[in-house]
Amino acid sequence: MSTVRDAQAHSLFISDLHLCQSRPLIQVQFLAFLQATVRQAQSLFILGDLFEYWAGDDDLSDPFNSAVVAALRELTHAGVFLYLIHGNRDFLLSDAFTRATGAQCLDDPSVLELYGRRVLLGHGDIWCTDDVAYQAFRQQVRDPAWQAQFLSQPLAARKAQIEALRLRSESEKSQKSMAIMDVNPQAIEALFRDFDYPPLMIHGHTHRPAKHLLQVDGHTCERWVLGDWYEQGSCLRLDASGCSQVKL
Repeated sequence: MSTVRDAQAHSLFISDLHLCQSRPLIQVQFLAFLQATVRQAQSLFILGDLFEYWAGDDDLSDPFNSAVVAALRELTHAGVFLYLIHGNRDFLLSDAFTRATGAQCLDDPSVLELYGRRVLLGHGDIWCTDDVAYQAFRQQVRDPAWQAQFLSQPLAARKAQIEALRLRSESEKSQKSMAIMDVNPQAIEALFRDFDYPPLMIHGHTHRPAKHLLQVDGHTCERWVLGDWYEQGSCLRLDASGCSQVKL
């Protein structure tokens, strides 16, 4: 069946879905979103934490995961471009996943030219620099040697370790201030400088959806933060006229 595309070219951005078997209704909403809303877009950008966690690409055959993979593969086969940035929960998504879905992984951060403007994309956790303990953990688990050692263990053992880490993380977050877990303003300003002041930035991670207008060294920059999918879907649309929230 052919798909009727929106007359105005546009891309969609989502993050922090945290898909998992314990929240099946969000998976249902996401699959419906792929079938309907996304089919009208040129591209879908998933800016991290598609899954609650990802223990390795050898978990592709899990029924829950395979349903998500099949839906993404159907989307790319229909002609929608799919781009992925790793989050803090699913940084082990790798080549087997991208081959199975047709997704293309982007560096975190990345700058792309979209609809006549430079757009800075990232997950967001790397700019939460006030959370020193988390940044040390992030550096550890992003190390290729650490990942190779972790992935050498049986899948069941990896999942058990991840569950233990998640419980510890939730306990530690309850003792941290909201300010510490948000992005650092100076880190954001430095980022805009490093990438020559792109007028638009989109990221997730903090679960604080908002539009921020910044003045950085005389340059006006927009920073859009995506919402999570814990209660309902959250999506941002970008076209030649700018960004807007999509009602799901």
